[in-house]
Amino acid sequence: MKYFLLFFAATTMISCLSSDDNDAITVEPVDYTEINEKQINDYLTANELDSETTASGLHYIIENLGGGPKPSSASANVTVAYRGYFLDGSVFDQNNAGFTTDLSKVIAGWTEGIQLFNEGGSGVLLIPAHLGYGSFDFNGIPGGSVLLFDIELISVN
Repeated sequence: MKYFLLFFAATTMISCLSSDDNDAITVEPVDYTEINEKQINDYLTANELDSETTASGLHYIIENLGGGPKPSSASANVTVAYRGYFLDGSVFDQNNAGFTTDLSKVIAGWTEGIQLFNEGGSGVLLIPAHLGYGSFDFNGIPGGSVLLFDIELISVN
């Protein structure tokens, strides 16, 4: 009887492991493009701001173009001071001293947007989710979020 119970328990465990019920659940990303565009336009209107828009949907405001060179490629090494915040004004990240990185190692909105400024330039990037962290939560940033960055391109290294 003891061996029968052991055999029965082993058979039950093996059959549970081979079940199709263990398939991974796949969550499809949500396209926030239209929602984010409306959110950005509402923000611009409410704050009486005018922006330029790239073909990808990145909005940007150049406050000071700067006098130095522009980053020459999407892999350029730059030093940027920035403040990152949401449409409601709450700050999620900030670095006033300067953050040095290759543009190929940051979100697409930065890779594209920083190249619009000359060294010494400053302005605002309004980044829709598809150029930021997408439709899934990431390190405290809710999925689908529009990200705003006050940036100063300190140097092109």
